Amino acid sequence: MDQLTAMRAFARVVESGSFTRAADSLNMPIATLSKLVKSLEAHLETRLLHRTTRRVVTTPEGMEYYEKAMRVLIDIEDIDTSFRASCCTPKGHLRIDVGGSTARDVLIPLLPDFMQRYPDLRIDLGVSDRPVDLISGNVDCVIRGGPLNDSTLIARHIGDAELLTCATPRYLKTYGVPAYPQELRNGHRLVSYLSPITGRAFPFRFRENGDALEIAVPHYLGVNESNGHLAAAVAGLGIIQTFGYAIRDRLQAGTLVEILRDWRPKAYPFHVVYPQNRHLTHRLRVFIAWLAEVFPAALKNEPGDRPA
Repeated sequence: MDQLTAMRAFARVVESGSFTRAADSLNMPIATLSKLVKSLEAHLETRLLHRTTRRVVTTPEGMEYYEKAMRVLIDIEDIDTSFRASCCTPKGHLRIDVGGSTARDVLIPLLPDFMQRYPDLRIDLGVSDRPVDLISGNVDCVIRGGPLNDSTLIARHIGDAELLTCATPRYLKTYGVPAYPQELRNGHRLVSYLSPITGRAFPFRFRENGDALEIAVPHYLGVNESNGHLAAAVAGLGIIQTFGYAIRDRLQAGTLVEILRDWRPKAYPFHVVYPQNRHLTHRLRVFIAWLAEVFPAALKNEPGDRPA
């Protein structure tokens, strides 16, 4: 038995909760994966997993072994990475998940630079506003905006984006231009962004005299995907609040008009997030370093600030 390979195979089964998903992520036949785990159990003379037709459950002994094995695997990966990084070009496969408008307006326009720097890397880009499970989904990292509440994840801040409030000129001609945030309660049609998790509308956020202000008004239309949310505003359906990078072209063209500029809320933080017990490979290290280099300016880019 190759004990190191068996440890890695077992760890991936625990992380994904499935032999099928683990085998797919390791590009390994299920039969080979199962044989490795059984060999490891025989070597340890301990049952590590309970297998049923529907799921895999880690035994208490299996969880203890997983935690100790991960420390060994991470140490080995760090040793290998320290030597590879100084002499080798990163190779392999990166799986990244990102929200819709961030993919369209920030990450994808920047990717040619990254892929030119690292031509031996391949990328699978998952684009969705719905959060993914980094472990079971076999994702290397995700790029997300907003506060982070999961202590099992590691996050690196990669910039801040302005939240702008806007509508079409025709809408503003019909319904009037609100002079202050509270006027949104007076007959205006709001197009709210709905949480892909809870389905609840995010309130419109502002800042007044340095203090946070939230306006929660029943929405005229709710949309749970960022590109659709923006399309609703462009169609003249109402007022939206969205990131400046997503509407800079439309503001420059006059398709949308920013309102309530003096009440802009505090900038929204963005992070790249990855599991704390996942091997931080050389390819993921260079991607995170690249994000930290290029993302802050791209997120801040507003009309008039765009580089030539």
